[in-house]
Amino acid sequence: MEAMEAIMVDCVNNSLRHFMYRNAIFMCERLCAEFPSETNLQLLARCYLQNNQAYSAYHILKGTQKDQSRYLYAVSCFQMDLLNEAEAALCPSNEPNAAVPNNAAGHYLLGLIHSYTNRRKSAVHHFKQALAIDPLLWAAYEELCILGAAEDATAFFSEAAALCIQKQYINHASASQNVNISSEDYNLLSTRNFSSEDVSSQQLMHNQGNNLRDIPAAATLGGAVNQPTNVGLPNSFYNTPSPVPTGPTQLSGVAPPPLCRNPQPNGPNTSMLSTDNSMKSIVNSIIQAPRRKFVDEGKLRKISGRLFSDSGPRRSTRLAAEAGANSNASATLVAGNVIGNSSKYLGGSKLSSMSLRSVTFRRGQSWGNENSDEGASVPVGGVIMSASRVLSGASEILGLLRILGDGYRLSCLYRCKDALDTYMNLSHKHYNTGWVLSQVGKAYFELVDYLESARFFSLAHRAAPYCLEGSDIYSTVLYHLKEEMKLSYLAQELISTDRLAPQSWCAMGNCYSLQKDHETALKNFQRAVQLDSRFAYAHTLCGHEYVALDDFENGIKSYQSALQIDARHYNSWYGLGMVYLRQEKFEFSEHHFRVAFQINPCSSVLMSYLGTALHALKKNEEALEMMERAILADKKNPLPMYQKANILVSLESFDEALGVLEELKEYAPGESSVYALMGKIYKRHNMHEKAMLHFGLALDLKPSAADVATIKAAIEKLHVPDEIEDNL
Repeated sequence: MEAMEAIMVDCVNNSLRHFMYRNAIFMCERLCAEFPSETNLQLLARCYLQNNQAYSAYHILKGTQKDQSRYLYAVSCFQMDLLNEAEAALCPSNEPNAAVPNNAAGHYLLGLIHSYTNRRKSAVHHFKQALAIDPLLWAAYEELCILGAAEDATAFFSEAAALCIQKQYINHASASQNVNISSEDYNLLSTRNFSSEDVSSQQLMHNQGNNLRDIPAAATLGGAVNQPTNVGLPNSFYNTPSPVPTGPTQLSGVAPPPLCRNPQPNGPNTSMLSTDNSMKSIVNSIIQAPRRKFVDEGKLRKISGRLFSDSGPRRSTRLAAEAGANSNASATLVAGNVIGNSSKYLGGSKLSSMSLRSVTFRRGQSWGNENSDEGASVPVGGVIMSASRVLSGASEILGLLRILGDGYRLSCLYRCKDALDTYMNLSHKHYNTGWVLSQVGKAYFELVDYLESARFFSLAHRAAPYCLEGSDIYSTVLYHLKEEMKLSYLAQELISTDRLAPQSWCAMGNCYSLQKDHETALKNFQRAVQLDSRFAYAHTLCGHEYVALDDFENGIKSYQSALQIDARHYNSWYGLGMVYLRQEKFEFSEHHFRVAFQINPCSSVLMSYLGTALHALKKNEEALEMMERAILADKKNPLPMYQKANILVSLESFDEALGVLEELKEYAPGESSVYALMGKIYKRHNMHEKAMLHFGLALDLKPSAADVATIKAAIEKLHVPDEIEDNL
């Protein structure tokens, strides 16, 4: 590599490290003009991607063939929502057996693409492949939980995975000492603080010889195996090389190529250390899974649009409800595959400290006893340490991920009490991070304990005020608590923090919805959809507001849009069930409530509405059974008790119904519907004074206009014999 090219490459990398993207782009354009190579085009594409110009990266990489080029092109396509092109770049149709570029990151991106295009089975496969290659790729496990396919966290974050991580470092260290670099090239690298992109691809091919035939494409920042790579960036801009075959019999059969070379034999290139973190921090912004929002159990709501305002699960998200395949098989898969380095963050903690920065030595230098893994010394994060310390460190990280993973998986299965118990196993310093406190808040939210949920969301917001994840759920909690001032303050704070985040506009929409300004609320939720069209939660909220405005057609469309994004978004199934219930399409209603209930079998509210649909279909025994299950699931929820009384009235079990309603008055003393139904029962018993008293109490509690009309009609017909007011 000429000195001019090397200096320009170094200039571009320095600009990227210091977030000076305009300068990086300008200098990289000069670089590509003077030295037109695909490797330099890759660098230019990275400049554009980091400057949020995916369209530019798309155009300059279109038609390129090298692995790293295909990966960067796929990332640009993904950002532009060109999912078919992104998939074709990662899996060319003319090369069906070609390795996925960038290994763990490539499989993760493919998993997202397949998930977005409703190919659940293949999405699960790719997420598991990503975890098998890199067990520190938490985002892949999170996606498995969301899809309802997560196995026990031990299957992926086991001691076997720690051994594989250790083996990976030893293999990298072993490979580093076997690389032949001529003294001339070595001196050139030593005298200049150049990245390893300075070494030409031809030289790397020559140095590594025929070993390249046995090694699938290794993803590094500068390019594939036969492309120059960036020193200090072995985990690559988009993550985790896995430079050896993944079959269980090939763990130690082939030494991987060097990920990078450091020009300073006595230590790491400190000028590059910050690059590793700054580059890896781009990953989450460039490849993002759709934002998942958790679901609300809800408070009392209207039945058929008139009874029990705010009773259904108003706010929701996609969460999983079923366990995955056999964990033993996955554990074997993890143990049988070489584990790559991770560049993911967890709750603000840099788990990327395991990233490898290998140091270049002259031939003959050794890391330690090659025949003893325990005695070997390997470079980790710029520090030389023994293999046993690597194993110990990997075990500690994986132990942490096991707790977090199990807690998150249990939440996704709606086993919220178990999830809360699991999170309690965390150390104080991890429990009191924004991410964990937010997860605890969501768990209490699912348990319909809004006061505790609000407390933990408040703690999470205090711990990480810059983090908007979960803030939309926090706004929903305040909505149900009718904390108008707190909700307004939160919404304004979120808008001032990030006015381009859908969570901010969902919170603002909740403000207006609480004030019964449904048209303005709808506009805010539509703004959230506009900002992130794959944000299923916002589509569902739009559906709720359309229904509140009696626009059922658009409400149905919004719910269906949410389900196209996430088929497991059970609150949209619930929303459709409510629309069909109000339209008296009871068979449709039962179907949609049943699907929602299958996704979330722990929801007392869903059981109640499924029972309501069954009652409407004259399936009274099944309906009563479902109401009993709902009462047992949440004794604080008055809805199933009311519905049970309603069913008993239809079966003319009046005394039993009155007993249920008397008990219900203790739980819901402010619900007019309870008193109205009691008035109806007393009317049937010809106890007109008691009937009049309860109808009056119902009116005093300020029911909706429709309910007022119905109650007044019942009062007018109080002395009409055999008149049954079925609509009450």
